[in-house]
Amino acid sequence: MDIFWSILCVCGIAIGQILFKISASGLKKAGTMFDVPSLAVLTAALALYGITTIGWVWVLQRAELGRVYPFMALAFVIVPVLSHFFLHESFNRQYMLGVGLIIAGIVVSLGGKA
Repeated sequence: MDIFWSILCVCGIAIGQILFKISASGLKKAGTMFDVPSLAVLTAALALYGITTIGWVWVLQRAELGRVYPFMALAFVIVPVLSHFFLHESFNRQYMLGVGLIIAGIVVSLGGKA
């Protein structure tokens, strides 16, 4: 169950990153730091980060850091994938190789602890 909550926290962080990018793009397009829609998205991102941080502390109360922390590396996989689908950003073969290495690293680091 610790792994489920760890992955949920990572997903929250990844979604927060996408919201940060959407907010930053909106603020740039508006040309002002006071664009209400962009600030609303930024507020949502900050709230999600806050909730996710509280969730992560909750996970750490129940699990060893060394057991759950490798899942944080999944953010390096999830964020670009979400950016591809929601922001129409692209990635190349080297990225796919990197994703494979990150996933392999998580599997190796867990060494049957999952």
